Amino acid sequence: MTPTEFEFLKTFLKTRSGLVLSNEKQYLVESRLLPLARKGGIASLSDLVIRLQKGIDRKLETDVVEAMTTNESFFFRDKTPFDNFTNTMLPALLKARGDRKRIRIWCAAASTGQEPYSLAMLLKEAAAKLAGWRIEIIGTDISNEVLDKAKSGIYSQFEVQRGLPIQMLLKYFTQNGDMWQINPEIRGMVQWRMLNLLENFSSLGEFDVIFCRNVLIYFDQPTKSDILNRLAKLMSSDGYLVLGAAETVVGLSTAFQPVPGLRGLYHRGGVSSPGAARAGVQTGSRLFAS
Repeated sequence: MTPTEFEFLKTFLKTRSGLVLSNEKQYLVESRLLPLARKGGIASLSDLVIRLQKGIDRKLETDVVEAMTTNESFFFRDKTPFDNFTNTMLPALLKARGDRKRIRIWCAAASTGQEPYSLAMLLKEAAAKLAGWRIEIIGTDISNEVLDKAKSGIYSQFEVQRGLPIQMLLKYFTQNGDMWQINPEIRGMVQWRMLNLLENFSSLGEFDVIFCRNVLIYFDQPTKSDILNRLAKLMSSDGYLVLGAAETVVGLSTAFQPVPGLRGLYHRGGVSSPGAARAGVQTGSRLFAS
C-alpha cells in the first residue's frame, strides 16, 4: 500500500465512522482489508482503494468500515459499570420516576449485544421492584454484521464464559451443541437499530441512562466533544452517562458532571431537551407485570 493510498483510507474511515488512525496503524489496515479484498475477488489493496475512490460500490464501503471497526465485547464487561447500575442508577431512577414508571436506556456502539443483554438480565433480576414499570433498552451499532449476531442472541462457549456468571448462564440461556442462545424473554427486552454516532440520532428520543463505552477513544477531540454534547441533548436532566474506564468528559463537554467516587459515571447537567421524551421510539417497550 502506498502512502497516498493509506492517506485516502485514513480520510475515508474518519469521514464514514470517525475512526482516527495514526501512521503506525498501516499494518492494521492491511491485515484487516487484505482478507476483505480477497474475499470479494479484488486483486490488491490498490484495486480496493480505486473502487472506493470511484464511490460506486456502497456494499464495499460498508464492508471496509465494518472490517476496521473494533467489535470487542463480553458480558458484564469491566463489572464496575453494572455494579453502578444496580447500586446507584437503578435505585435513584426508581425513586425519581415513580410517577411515570418508565425508564429508557441506550447502549451506543453495542457491538454483538453483550452489554444490553447484561443490563436486561440485571433488570430481570430486579423484576419484583419493577412491577408495573415499562423498561426500554435500545442497542445501536454501525455494523449490520454485529447487529445480526446481537439479534440472534447466539454465543459460543468462549463468549458466555467471559464475564457471565454461571447462574445467569443456566437461568437465561439454552444450550444447543457448542452454542448458547439467550432466552426469548431477555432478547425481547432489547430493540436494535443501525446507527452511526457521527450522524443525527435525535430521533431516538430522551433517555434516562446512556452507555457509550469504549468508542470515544477512537475519535479525535472535536468529534468526541460533538458526540458528548449531542448525547446530552437526549438525556433527562437527572440522567446518567456511562463511559469506558479510559474515557472522560473533562476538557470535552461541560454538559456532564462526574458522580463522586464512581469511576466512569456521569450525571447530566443543565436542563433536559424539551419534548424529547415525546419523540422517543415507542414500539417494543417492555412492561414488567404487576
